[in-house]
Amino acid sequence: MYKYETHCHTKEASKCARWYAEDCVKHYKKLGYDGIFITDHFFNGSSCISKDIPWSEMVEQYMSGYENAKKTGDELGVDVFFGIEFNYGQTEFLIYGIDKEFLLAHPDCHKMEMREFIELCHEQGYFCVHAHPFRQRGYIKCLRLYPEVTDAVEVINSAHPGSPEEGWLFDDRAREYARSFNFPVTGASDCHYDAEPWMGGVYTEEKITCWQDYADMVKGFRVAPFRTPNPFVPKTEE
Repeated sequence: MYKYETHCHTKEASKCARWYAEDCVKHYKKLGYDGIFITDHFFNGSSCISKDIPWSEMVEQYMSGYENAKKTGDELGVDVFFGIEFNYGQTEFLIYGIDKEFLLAHPDCHKMEMREFIELCHEQGYFCVHAHPFRQRGYIKCLRLYPEVTDAVEVINSAHPGSPEEGWLFDDRAREYARSFNFPVTGASDCHYDAEPWMGGVYTEEKITCWQDYADMVKGFRVAPFRTPNPFVPKTEE
């Protein structure tokens, strides 16, 4: 079985991340992952990229997390792929297939409404996953669902706030949502630094060589989402 992270962040582009791309890749290498998707928060989310610079510079800075991770991954034997986490009113989708050329060709696309943006992505054949659809936090004012444009649902996210039991409840709701619409499912760590107590992702029987492989495996119900304790984080005594 191959082991993949499908959702993680770097300090180069995500304001909430605590590690740089190089350390991120080294962490996943230690944990035995075969590959990772860098999905930094886009400009409409928890991004650290200034909005006061030209669009092309915004894109270059945003891509640096992935590009630095790819360089380290090539050196260490970890496959690194690109995606984005698009935010609209605290609802977030992971978009796979998007690339630098698309971003450069669509200035200010971060200002688009979620459905409008996903429809644009679907025109390009991209794969759109609803991330942690039932997460509850103080900054999340309401929960939005977009079943008409959703390709798959993230039913394991090991970075939910609060106790593990609360996070698992959010995931249970996501799993029931996916079951109701017969959506394919996936899982992730949503990792921001190396001290996250839980890790996640998907197991596959085949190697992922590009984002399309991942999309095809998810759509074909050929991935196994998982959650596991981070062995490098000491367990808290009760």
